[in-house]
Amino acid sequence: MIWHITKREIYDNLNSLRFALTTVLLLTLMVTNAVRHLREHPKRVQRYQNAATESLNRLTAHADESLYKLTQYGPGNFYKKPSPLHFCANGSEPVLPDTIEVDEPYVFMTMFVPDSNEEKVVLQGIWTLSYPDANLQNKGVGPDVSQVDWTFIIGYVLSLLALLFTFDAISGEREHGTLRLMLANSIPRHTVLIGKFLGALLSISIPFTLAVLVNLLLISTANTVHLPTEAWGRLGIIFCLALLYTSLFLALGLLVSTRVQRSAVSLMILLLTWVTFVAFMPSTLASIASSFSPAESFDEFWKQRNPAQEDLWDKYREQLWSSELDDRTLRGKSGFYTENAERRERWQEEQLKYRSSQVHRARAITSISPATLLQHLIEAFAGTGFERHLQFVENTQRYARQLREFVIDTDRGDPESLHIIGVREGMSQKPVNSEAVPKFEDALSLSKDFNNRAMELLLLGLFAVVLLSGAYLAFVRVEV
Repeated sequence: MIWHITKREIYDNLNSLRFALTTVLLLTLMVTNAVRHLREHPKRVQRYQNAATESLNRLTAHADESLYKLTQYGPGNFYKKPSPLHFCANGSEPVLPDTIEVDEPYVFMTMFVPDSNEEKVVLQGIWTLSYPDANLQNKGVGPDVSQVDWTFIIGYVLSLLALLFTFDAISGEREHGTLRLMLANSIPRHTVLIGKFLGALLSISIPFTLAVLVNLLLISTANTVHLPTEAWGRLGIIFCLALLYTSLFLALGLLVSTRVQRSAVSLMILLLTWVTFVAFMPSTLASIASSFSPAESFDEFWKQRNPAQEDLWDKYREQLWSSELDDRTLRGKSGFYTENAERRERWQEEQLKYRSSQVHRARAITSISPATLLQHLIEAFAGTGFERHLQFVENTQRYARQLREFVIDTDRGDPESLHIIGVREGMSQKPVNSEAVPKFEDALSLSKDFNNRAMELLLLGLFAVVLLSGAYLAFVRVEV
């Protein structure tokens, strides 16, 4: 009996004007999305390849010169690899930095040489990581209406279409008197509700699946875009998320349609609910959250950092001003360079954590909105957005530790070196085989992304179950 009701719902929807308009609308949006991605993605990839090649050439040049030069100037800047699934979620990429810079050694002190009439560098440093500001505040907390990506199509368009397919599912039957006739045949009410839910879900899944297939066909057959095997697995997860999100709004439509007598009233309530939870709530709650955690100013940051920097100078002052090249002086300079670099990076990391906590706080508050939950999930599996930026930072930090360990191990292999890292006179001056130097790889892990988003997946599923349960309880109690 459930399948009979489901087939009837599908047949009625297939012959309706809303089904035709849904098909045309979704196809138009998905084709627009594909065309835009095919035009913009090759440019992103080319910019990344050019920048990554330049950075690799710098690393090779430093390694070919000497191990000390590699220690001093580092590997060059790091660049975030563009995701092939950028068409699924823009992820606020335009406002997120795609580069982590490597600050070259800072010249602390120079000395004028009268004979040559030139300045000689007496004191230098070693390379450090520099993180650009990634504070989004209230940005990136809801689907971006200016980007025709999957997040927008599913978050806004598909959710609204789901309400249009269910606003009169029960109230319309009641107005026409067919609900009384249906229940007079001793059909269980849960059978009617499940049949209508499945009928609406399959009816809206048909045009959405067709639009998705056309979208992926255009993208996958193009020579300018390559979708690896892992990307197809991520696409499958995103498609399932779309169906779960659609089910949530179908359940909401059935709940409201069950509780009201007229279809027009049901439609009005559903539209107001949609505007509140999908369009209005994310940006409003994010603005409220950002007001409770204002960004730290540069003056405040410097007041905390400057005293510690002065203490560091006092600690190594004697060795830094000494003109001797004995072991104690060299190790003092090495300690200063290393500790100064560690402090600079530690302060940068603390700033990054502070900025990140602001964004996470705003996202936690805006998770009340299903549209925001969907955005976070699609961004995670598409490899874009703020969490992707934090993964890029983690990859960079991991590589930085790996490269520094490589430098120490390589220097230990030179018997002529004093093994005092960061000082020219204390390190190996021999060139390094560039092929042996570790290379940076900005990789993603699907299993890690899935584990990190497990709670949000459960929350989205819980929303759907609660609304569907509410629709069932309301339908059981309704008088026809």
